[in-house]
Amino acid sequence: MQAANGNGIPTDTTDYVTVFVGETMFGLTIDRVHDVFVPAGITPVPLAPKEIVGLLNLRGRVVTALCLRRRLGLPSREAGAAQMAIGLEQAGETFALIVDGVGEVLKLGAETQEPVPINLDARWRDLSLGVHRLDGRLLVILDVNALLAFGDARETKAA
Repeated sequence: MQAANGNGIPTDTTDYVTVFVGETMFGLTIDRVHDVFVPAGITPVPLAPKEIVGLLNLRGRVVTALCLRRRLGLPSREAGAAQMAIGLEQAGETFALIVDGVGEVLKLGAETQEPVPINLDARWRDLSLGVHRLDGRLLVILDVNALLAFGDARETKAA
């Protein structure tokens, strides 16, 4: 996305929807986000991968609900803790990414962006596109394609 600074000189910026898992802030490029909602009525799916918490109804569509905590290898949230969902599209399918909370939309430029740190946990590194350093905080940019790769798609990527 191109924007102009106060002098009319173009600057490259990207808009990110920020989401939280615990105290950690993650970013999803805004062009991949279709909905933000409170998930309700999730029906478990037997034998599904552990990251899949079930199916839910989003305005008449059956949506696969994916827990970002589980996908990142983090402990489950406390029972009854607040949660939000981000609606994502991938190959014509709709997914709900379950997170602890949703923050603001940040417009960030290349000056704060860095590659994925080599010391980042391997599970996170494979799901990240890079990071932005923001006033003492780190924003980990998530790779939506990698997040939503399951089964054969995940094995193909690893090969």
